[in-house]
Amino acid sequence: MKKILIVEDDMIISLVVENMVKQLGYEVVGKTDSGEEAIELSLSLKPDIILMDIRLKGEMDGIDAVKKINEQGHISVIYLTGNSDKQSYERVQRTSFTDMIVKPFTLHELSKSLKLVI
Repeated sequence: MKKILIVEDDMIISLVVENMVKQLGYEVVGKTDSGEEAIELSLSLKPDIILMDIRLKGEMDGIDAVKKINEQGHISVIYLTGNSDKQSYERVQRTSFTDMIVKPFTLHELSKSLKLVI
């Protein structure tokens, strides 16, 4: 079973995503709302996939967190974002990631993205 880390600063969205992930048969190994903690959790929990929001609490956004996580080794990242602006998209393109889903998204869209990792 694939292990997933959810990084999302909106608690309600985080719960919805967690429920979707579980419905699809994946294991949620951790959740956080900050980029700094996402880096720590990715090292300690060793998830197979990170579902990463771009805007997060704290000093670091999701894109910067992914850059730091990628320095430690490869973990598949799927960005979940409400930011579909050009600047964010260009920054995302400079990171190693599997897919990007724009919020709001459906269970089917999440399933399709997660299957890209398998």
